[in-house]
Amino acid sequence: MSKERTNTEKLYDVIKKPLITEKSVAAQAEGQYTFEVRKDATKVDIAKAVELAFPGRKVKSVNTVYMPSHAKRMGYKFGRTDSSKKAIVTIEGDPIEELAGA
Repeated sequence: MSKERTNTEKLYDVIKKPLITEKSVAAQAEGQYTFEVRKDATKVDIAKAVELAFPGRKVKSVNTVYMPSHAKRMGYKFGRTDSSKKAIVTIEGDPIEELAGA
């Protein structure tokens, strides 16, 4: 049981947050939702995590994109933003209400 519990806890840590932009909100009409995920997450892990986080939904496909860091200026100092990974998840069936209102 402890192995199953740790696996479930790992899946809850895969999705960091939903990405809400104009493009991602427009894609929600086709059942595509965009999430920021861990860099080491695989497509299978992302699909399982979405199905676990939103019960009753079936994941049709997962596309991942690596987002490199960018140079950023704060006053006279230069720095870099963090690199990240995002996943565009296509859901079959009913839309996710929690993200549609955001």
